[in-house]
Amino acid sequence: MATLLLALAVASTGLYAGFLLIFLTGIMPALGRLTDAAFVTAMRRVNETVPRAVFMAVFLAVAVFPIAAYLVPVDGRTGTQRWLVLAGFVCAVLNHLVTVVGNVPLNNALAAAEGPDEDPAASRAAFEPRWNAYHRIRTALIVAAFGLLTAAAVG
Repeated sequence: MATLLLALAVASTGLYAGFLLIFLTGIMPALGRLTDAAFVTAMRRVNETVPRAVFMAVFLAVAVFPIAAYLVPVDGRTGTQRWLVLAGFVCAVLNHLVTVVGNVPLNNALAAAEGPDEDPAASRAAFEPRWNAYHRIRTALIVAAFGLLTAAAVG
């Protein structure tokens, strides 16, 4: 059971890390080339589309599977492996904290600014630099979580 939980922790964290990394290295640079109006519209549609069932399942799995893998006793798992799993869990939780405290409020503010009197340039200026900064942090955290969990699994 513990081996399965650790494998699920590695798989879910890898999926989420890949998603955030592609967003960081491909999607945001592409959206950054759009006009202000096109950018804010595109980000609104992304923010409406992403948090659906599959995303939420992976988002939750990233925290649930590592802690479950840590808590289930395993004969033969070294202390180092246990610490790697715990560190991976901490990085995943910090990733979620950055998302919930940083990115999600910016997404909500961007959605709330939509209307006939909106200045797309002002909306973008209030959103893009801060959102990208938070996104870089959360991407680094989840990539670190993936590395730590992978190290524990091959350990």
